[in-house]
Amino acid sequence: MQYEQLAPFPPGFLWGASTSAYQTEGGWDADGKGPSVIDARTEFPEGTSGFRDGVDHYHRFREDVALFAELGLKAYRFSLSWSRVIPDGDGAVNPAGIAFYRELITELRAHGITPVATLMHFDLPHALQEKGGWGNRATVEAFVRYAGVVFAELGELVPYWLTINEQNMMIMLGEMLGTGTTGGRKGIWQQNHHMLVAQARVMSLLHEIAPGAKIGPAPNIACVYPATPNPLDVLAAADFSAIRNWLYLDVAVHGTYHPTAWAFLGARGWQPEYAKGDAEALAAGRPDFIAFNYYTSHTVAAPRGDGTDIRDNGDQHIVLGEDGVYRGADNPYLPRNQFNWEIDPLGFRTTFRELYDRYRLPLLVTENGLGAYDELTNDGRVHDDYRIEYLAAHIEQIQYALTDGVEVMGYCPWSAIDLVSTHQGVRKRYGFIYVDRDEFDLKELQRHRKDSFFWYQQLIRGNALPSRV
Repeated sequence: MQYEQLAPFPPGFLWGASTSAYQTEGGWDADGKGPSVIDARTEFPEGTSGFRDGVDHYHRFREDVALFAELGLKAYRFSLSWSRVIPDGDGAVNPAGIAFYRELITELRAHGITPVATLMHFDLPHALQEKGGWGNRATVEAFVRYAGVVFAELGELVPYWLTINEQNMMIMLGEMLGTGTTGGRKGIWQQNHHMLVAQARVMSLLHEIAPGAKIGPAPNIACVYPATPNPLDVLAAADFSAIRNWLYLDVAVHGTYHPTAWAFLGARGWQPEYAKGDAEALAAGRPDFIAFNYYTSHTVAAPRGDGTDIRDNGDQHIVLGEDGVYRGADNPYLPRNQFNWEIDPLGFRTTFRELYDRYRLPLLVTENGLGAYDELTNDGRVHDDYRIEYLAAHIEQIQYALTDGVEVMGYCPWSAIDLVSTHQGVRKRYGFIYVDRDEFDLKELQRHRKDSFFWYQQLIRGNALPSRV
């Protein structure tokens, strides 16, 4: 649908940016913090150093928040490290961990930046993983207790909370992400069920403890195209979307599993077991909004059913496939970035429309961005026109979605500052702010404003895309 004029971004639109604790904080064992599953990892992609140092945000957060304020951020989406708050996941609370997040949130608020806090972003406490992780029913109780602690301490300071970042990616690609969600397909789907129950319970809990705050899930959601108009490809796309997208959000919003996804699990003997009270907990947990991460769309074709539907060159943004259900397909209409991810701004608009049509809840973008091998010039600048082009194209589609009638709360791209990426370490950079460190040399961790920093600053000031010269 085309329009003669696009709707403006509404007043109060949350122009923000995002990070996660394990990718930025560093200080992995500072001040009583316990190890997470990410800290405990010993194997990383070749040539990358791991996540323990991050960009030392733990010790430099005041400097970073000052830069965020200069950038003009209206919101900052970050995550709390569960094992910084409760080192073993379910024991004594670490006062220093609570103090750090209180200081960070206070600093954000002092600069007029709205905190958007994620309870868990991939980093389950390692001590809980050693007891079975999310496969152990006790982890549900531990997560609810942890959430209760931070809601009681910080709930009145944080107006927006997110439950679990990209739960769908943790379940579908846990081994690749190093999140501990592994252990056989039936076991993985039981872990998923436990996470969904835990999510529902903490949504209800926040509404009890801090009724003025709002909370929602934060999956990775992307529209799915059929490779051709062949009805078999169309059916495969619907099946993949049910398994990848709607399974998680139907439970979060409606308290029940998507019927096609539930049938998929049943056909393979993977349906999770409900414990007493699960159905009631899922029905009672109500999100106030939906947060979602979007980097690209997906294209799939009908399965061959001969054991060749799964390819070995995928990740969370390149479809691996599911034997007998769907297989990944390339989209010849889309360009690709340096990491072979397809770039699809129009798919962003389609994803907004699908989400809002299905759930009628306000939407908050909590990740969207372009990773690239940025280069720092001799004058201390990064000329990242490619990132500006990517972001501008996607932000334009948000404006189209608003014009389509979608309620959009805000946009928090990935990432506020350079961090350690999930797959390619430090060298794959996303931030508006460059951090001068290499994989194995921290240097002085100096911060530098990229060209995209000044572009986004201008956009936020005008509450509109800057004019293209």
